[in-house]
Order: sequence, then C-alpha cells, then structure tokens
Amino acid sequence: MDLTPLELTPLELIVPGSSHSLNAAHSLNAVPATVDAELAGAEAFLIPRLVSEAGPQATRLFLEFFAVPFENRNTRQAYLRAVRQFLDWCDARGVGDMGQIGPMLLAAYREQHSGSPTTVKQHFSALRKLFAWYVEKGMLPSNPAREVRTETIKRGEGKTPALEAADMHRLFESFDVGSVVGLRDRALIGVMAFTFARVGAVVGLRVGDYYQAGRRSFLRLHEKGSKEKDVPTHHRLEEYLDEYLAAAGITEEREGPLFRSAAGRAKVLTARPLRRTDAWAMVQRRVGEADIAGSFSCHSFRATGITTFLENGGSLETAQYIAGHADSRTTKLYDRRAQRATREDIERIRY
Repeated sequence: MDLTPLELTPLELIVPGSSHSLNAAHSLNAVPATVDAELAGAEAFLIPRLVSEAGPQATRLFLEFFAVPFENRNTRQAYLRAVRQFLDWCDARGVGDMGQIGPMLLAAYREQHSGSPTTVKQHFSALRKLFAWYVEKGMLPSNPAREVRTETIKRGEGKTPALEAADMHRLFESFDVGSVVGLRDRALIGVMAFTFARVGAVVGLRVGDYYQAGRRSFLRLHEKGSKEKDVPTHHRLEEYLDEYLAAAGITEEREGPLFRSAAGRAKVLTARPLRRTDAWAMVQRRVGEADIAGSFSCHSFRATGITTFLENGGSLETAQYIAGHADSRTTKLYDRRAQRATREDIERIRY
C-alpha cells in the first residue's frame, strides 16, 4: 500500500484523497471508540497495517507522533517516509504484529537497507523515536531499536555540489527578463545564492519580508527551528527583487507570497505560493537551459554562496550567521574551496 505524500501540520492531519481530517478535538483526550471511527476513512491512506491492527490506541499514538513532537514539517515528512519504508519491509517478510519487531529484525533491516549511511542513520533515528514514543505512552515494554547501532559518519566536507562563479554568471545571464516568470526565477535563485537560505525558507517568503530600513533593504528569513533572521540584500539581489516585484505588480500585497506559481501557457502568476518541488523542477530546467554540466539542486546554491563568500575573504563566523547554523562545523561542510584547489593542483600533472 503506497503512502500519498502528506503535508502535516502540528494540530491537523489532512489525508490526501479524502475530505477526512483529524484535528486537535480528537487528540490525546479522545476515547478509543471515537478515534477508531474518526480514523476509519484515514487508514487506507495513512496508517500502516501493523499499526492499525495493533488497535485504535496504537493508531492514535502513531498519528500524534507525527503531529506533536516535531515542529518542523520537513522532519515530519522525512520520518514518516522512513517509518513507512520499514513497516512495508516488515509486511513483505510476513511480520504478523508489532510485538515481533525486535533488535534482531531491526539489525537485519539495517544490513539490507539500500540507502547511503546517512540515510540509514536518519531512518533509524526515526524508528528509535517512534518506538520510544510508544514506550513512553505504555504501548511497548521496551524500545527494540535502542541498541541497534548505525555507522558513524565522519565527514570534513559535505556532498552537495556547488557551482563555479562563472557558471553562476552564465545562469543569471540566461534568464528571459522580458517574462515575469523569468524575473521570478532569477530572483528566487538569487535569494538562495546571496543569502544562503534553504529553499523551504525562500518559498515561504511573504512580500513584506523584503523591506527597506534606512538606505538598506533586508530579507526576513523564517528558517527551520522557528529561527528568524534579517539578512541585508546584496545590490544585485535588490535589483533582481525590485524588477520582479514591479513586473508582477505585487509590491503592495505585503501579506501575500513573494514567489508565486504560474498558470497556463501565458504563464500568468497566481496568488498561490510556489512549492519546494516547483522550485526544484525550475532549478533543473534553468541549469539545463544555461548549458551548465552537473547535477545541481536548490541546496547547491547554499554551498555555492558559502564557498564564494569564503573565497572572497569572508569569515567562517559570518558565513555561519548568514547560513543560520548553530555550529561553524556545519558551515564548514559547505565549503568547497578544497575541491577547487585540488582540481587546480591536479592540472599541474602534465605529460
């Protein structure tokens, strides 16, 4: 049974494909019979078999696990995919009920997992927390995933590819500035490249988050973990944003989304915000149209911005602040200067 992708909010679970919703009125204080009735329409879309067959309390706690402890939507979605993958794996191997899930089974899952060490680590983090939630709520006597270890990852540099400065120049020059969609896409990529912002924060921007303070303009970014920071806008980003806002005619719509989806062949902007998946598809298309070789994502502009900033004399501490990292070691993972130096040095080998 495939899981339809969900957009979970802390107090409301909307089930795609149906009008059913479970909200705060049916949370911790709901009686099991009521919960069972309320979830009847949801199970075909959301609840894995092993959970639903464990009873209405297990079902309710499963939903609450993804609605209550995690404030960040991306974390909820990633953990939901991880848990679902494991429970589907159990189904395929004939596991009859949740009581049969023990350390040996989880260790077997770890050994057969096809993901990278980082993915395996994230998936087991999700499973440990889910089972710990069930232990805390009295549904399980112990956490079967607690003692199952995953590979320790030591990395001095991240894997997100960064673009060269020349490639960024070519990309910015490739946009059709006679089109509002071209101006929108240039401004969106500009925000990611000049502020190191995550794509989730960028597509979540409101028009009012771009504001003037004295002679300077700023962007107010709402990053994960409910972190909010005001970042001065680069003069080129100012130009990109001003031209886009003027063409879109949305300057006065302060509460409206800054980056909006486009509809129809005429590519007229709607009132709906651009989604992260839309931004990803746009980046793939724009990089291809600019004839830039390589596999890049929205996150590549974060690595590109940090690397370029450090190459031009910026400090690691300032890069850490702009990127919104709690630890400078995380910022260092985005630094690609060593890669570029290595490539130049390798070219010294001449035959």
